[in-house]
Amino acid sequence: MNITQKAQEFIAESENSLHNDSFVKLSLGNYHGADESLKNIYIKKVLIKKEPRLSLTYRHKTRDITKNHTYEEVTGMLAQWLGSDFRVATLQMTDSDVLFEMHPSGKATLKKKAVANRDMPSLSHDKNKNRLISSNGKGYLFDLKITDQQGNVFHNAQDKYRQINHYIDILSSLIREINPGNAVRVADMGSGKGYLTFALYDYLKNVLKLAPEVTGIEFREDLVTLCNQIAQNAGFEGLSFREGTIDQFDAAGTNILIALHACDTATDDAIFKGIEAGSDLIVVAPCCHKQIRRQIEQHKIENDVSFLTRHGIFLERQAEMVTDGIRALVLEYFGYKTKVFEFISDAHTPKNVLIVGTKGKRTEKSQAAALEKIREAKRFFGIEYHHLERLTGI
Repeated sequence: MNITQKAQEFIAESENSLHNDSFVKLSLGNYHGADESLKNIYIKKVLIKKEPRLSLTYRHKTRDITKNHTYEEVTGMLAQWLGSDFRVATLQMTDSDVLFEMHPSGKATLKKKAVANRDMPSLSHDKNKNRLISSNGKGYLFDLKITDQQGNVFHNAQDKYRQINHYIDILSSLIREINPGNAVRVADMGSGKGYLTFALYDYLKNVLKLAPEVTGIEFREDLVTLCNQIAQNAGFEGLSFREGTIDQFDAAGTNILIALHACDTATDDAIFKGIEAGSDLIVVAPCCHKQIRRQIEQHKIENDVSFLTRHGIFLERQAEMVTDGIRALVLEYFGYKTKVFEFISDAHTPKNVLIVGTKGKRTEKSQAAALEKIREAKRFFGIEYHHLERLTGI
């Protein structure tokens, strides 16, 4: 279908509004294209590396996809879409609205009406949010190369900054559930460069106004030295980092035990430390599920999911679920209420599974039920033992 005169006029209005700074937003609807899941496209102005761009949010039935383009690229897209893929388009400006519509009869109309003055929207690509960890006045974020000295988040650290706040947001609700008391003790197993460890201490100390004692455990000496220096610079007296491995750490008295992305059975070592210490909260994000996968591959038990596990990628995913499922059952055996959920750190990182154990009461009945489920899972998949099961001796 050739673009109509009305569509050309609509595009001209859009171009003029972009260049005279009256553009507020543009939306496309009444979609008739080939993508059955696409519903609308919403367009706004953003600044990326100080260059003006248009951000297009493709609204699908189950997800949104955002892409950024130059003004000229979007003009070309509108020329292709209007009257064809999209039958309705609305341009909002600071002083007026313009509505393009292609009717079932094939007739196109263009209506313009004045509106009360609108404020210009922010051009910030990352919306300002009420973050639990602000970037202002945080010396440790500067030392960790997340911000400059004025508290501005570096462009290449935006993902990490969002990840930090997403992590603290999750932990904040879990901490409220357990009410750990003023003198809370936290162990972060495999703390790495300490991004999340620093943020958690900051949140506990300066947001919740507690008196935390937070310890990061890391086997790389250079990172331990670096993090201890940054903690000293920040005046974080209750935060320290120790060189060592998870299985070497004495977790006695720890209220909250955390292990993010501890590889393979190191996650089991961390969970065991938490169980052994009677921690109120155990939070782990496992990775590299090798121990159980090797046993499933070795024994090749025929079961109801064999048609899936004969494929390597499905076997890998199945091994991950079985490994983490048994971890949750072991926690339940010891009286922990468990949650296993998928979280996304930010838009540019893969999904992760988080296993959360909140200390509760255990009974003989609940222990027997958890133990039977563990045994059933082992029989079904041909598993001789789970490392956490062996550590705890159940």
